[in-house]
Amino acid sequence: MILTPKLSVLSYVLLLAGCTCTLSVLSSPAPDPSPDPASTKGEWSFVQNGTTGITALEVIVVSPTLILMFDRVLGDPLQIDGHQAWAELWNLETNTGFAVNAVTDTFCASGALLSNGTMVSLGGQAPELPPNVTVPPDGDGRMGLRLFEPCADPSGLTCTLFEDPATLHLAVDRWYPSSLRIFDGSLMIIGGTNVATPFYNNLSPENSFEFFPPKDNGQTRFSPFLERTVPTNLFPRGFALPDGKVFIVANNQSVIYDIESRIETPLPPIPNNVRVTNPMDGTATLLPLSPPLYIPEVLVCGGSDSNDAIPSVNLSSQDPASDQCSRIMLTEEGVKKGWVVERMPEGRMMPEMILMPDGKVLITNGARTGYAALDSVADPVGNSNADHPVFTPVLYDPDASIGQRFDREGLPTTDIARLYHSGITLTPNGNVFLAGSNPNGGVVENATFNTEFRVQFLNPPFMSRSRPTIHSVPEKVAFNEKVTVGIDIPEDLARNADASNIKVALMDLGFSSHAFHSSSRLVFMDAELSRDQKSLTITTPPNNRVYPPGPAYIFVTIDDVTSPGTRVMVGNGLAPPVKDQGVPLAS
Repeated sequence: MILTPKLSVLSYVLLLAGCTCTLSVLSSPAPDPSPDPASTKGEWSFVQNGTTGITALEVIVVSPTLILMFDRVLGDPLQIDGHQAWAELWNLETNTGFAVNAVTDTFCASGALLSNGTMVSLGGQAPELPPNVTVPPDGDGRMGLRLFEPCADPSGLTCTLFEDPATLHLAVDRWYPSSLRIFDGSLMIIGGTNVATPFYNNLSPENSFEFFPPKDNGQTRFSPFLERTVPTNLFPRGFALPDGKVFIVANNQSVIYDIESRIETPLPPIPNNVRVTNPMDGTATLLPLSPPLYIPEVLVCGGSDSNDAIPSVNLSSQDPASDQCSRIMLTEEGVKKGWVVERMPEGRMMPEMILMPDGKVLITNGARTGYAALDSVADPVGNSNADHPVFTPVLYDPDASIGQRFDREGLPTTDIARLYHSGITLTPNGNVFLAGSNPNGGVVENATFNTEFRVQFLNPPFMSRSRPTIHSVPEKVAFNEKVTVGIDIPEDLARNADASNIKVALMDLGFSSHAFHSSSRLVFMDAELSRDQKSLTITTPPNNRVYPPGPAYIFVTIDDVTSPGTRVMVGNGLAPPVKDQGVPLAS
């Protein structure tokens, strides 16, 4: 970031620090979307509820009642200040959205939450002209930094998105970067490209890391790993590990990066030459971390085994996507063992993985054939490089025996294709918000794969049940602390409620874009239920490396019935960078 003298780095640190006081903690969740007949029977169900005014290609929960979405500037119907909007707040209480003013172009950006709760959107593309417009309404977004401070207004009507491109921006241009919150509460920003590219990242790749707020006097850090993974390394998938290091996968390779020593340690490649990052998008997640050891495992699913030396014009929208899932335990012994291969029920290009509060992983969206990006293979379907949408989700149970981890019994089938430029997130209410899909260079109607504005919710069976709820939750919790909260347990669950069937999850819901959930995280916490079943004593994560400091939602699951989430601030709530908190993990 380069700042003019009138607005210094210190000024922005003070700005971020000032955000803490407005963080709202709402124990009462938004009302459920109206269930369809299937959900009243206690089954999974898709419910369509509302339409967006932009294509929701980037999605992040910014409060218990609000989702923030971003798109491009090329024809969306939502308007603001006399021009097309490309940012929208979605109100989960009313299932309606309204425009938010953005200055620079957010198309194919990334983002995450800082340690004080401020959402940062970063990167984007150069200005573009919507239809019948002579002057672009958007500024160059490639160095864009946009701040959405924690906002206490549950309606979102008084919330704002702050931008000052002249004084607050990245060090270099980045389109298709990734980002994640790290142990000091700041963001690590990974890769991307300096210029728009139709398919492969071979025009002007940005093979570097940087941070926000800046480290290294605002300079970037060159990454040999990113250089090796060109040309199939857009939107690298990165995860903060419980020792403070970062795991990154791009193309068919992976690495552990030590932020403090700046050392990259290569890991075994993804088996069978499966490539898992854009434009051959698979998806990845850090599996739930559990006490007392918090052993990290990463799961990477889907993508393509096509050779990235093949020009895109020689690829086909009918090429099969990979059904491979690869899982690795990031311990010395696990790395020696390498990746363990499993198979999904079908191949998926551009799938999404959502951590559910009970520890299972929902795999949804995507296509059985083709690739990401637009109109760049030999036989696109309209403008889509992918075909044969996958309409039925599948659940993955990390704790089941290998060969028995995938299950789609009772999972519903939708009729809405969610392909390129889709957005999805777990909501604070415990169901899944799905929106977007636009494998086109603008708004397209009456095509095989339209620009999609319909919103759906995927409701788990517990949405139609009486659910446990927690209350009297403090606004802020420290690391390595025992916290007692109130709990109300429905009578049918109370009979079996004990330590063996209660799960308490601390979750970052992540930032969804391009088949990846940046900063998504689930840390299970030890919990003890009082004898009268009226209170629950929770032990928070030991330190800020197991859970990077910042906002979280606490969910309680009893006998597969999950409570609504309650938002808390984990750590001291200060603006980054923050000092280490809590106690080190036992070696």
